[in-house]
Amino acid sequence: MADRQTRRRDEGYGRLYRGSREGQWSWVLHRVTGVVVILFLFAHVLDTAVVGWGPAAYDRVVSIYKNPVVQFLEWILVAAVLYHAFNGVRIMIVDFWPRAARRHRELSYGTIGVFVAVMIWVSIVMLPRVFR
Repeated sequence: MADRQTRRRDEGYGRLYRGSREGQWSWVLHRVTGVVVILFLFAHVLDTAVVGWGPAAYDRVVSIYKNPVVQFLEWILVAAVLYHAFNGVRIMIVDFWPRAARRHRELSYGTIGVFVAVMIWVSIVMLPRVFR
């Protein structure tokens, strides 16, 4: 019995995906950013639903977005949406053009490069109002 359990452990049952370094991290980040976006959408539906209680209630809820901590979280949300979108395009390229899988590493680094370049611009636009 113990021998079978050891063999199962050695065969990798119950482990996370163990692909290449870039593949592993893009897999994890794609799922994490997807969850962040879904959580935001859920919160957005709730705060928009408050409009049913009148303009005053809605204005009180929306005033939370002026808080610097919430504005920083908004910057993180933008980063999550952008990474998820750019990585999704990379996934589609590999899915629709199987030969692109041979360039998986280059595509991963290209995705990160585009993400970082866009986030620099986004940060220049968004972060000054956070630290006012």
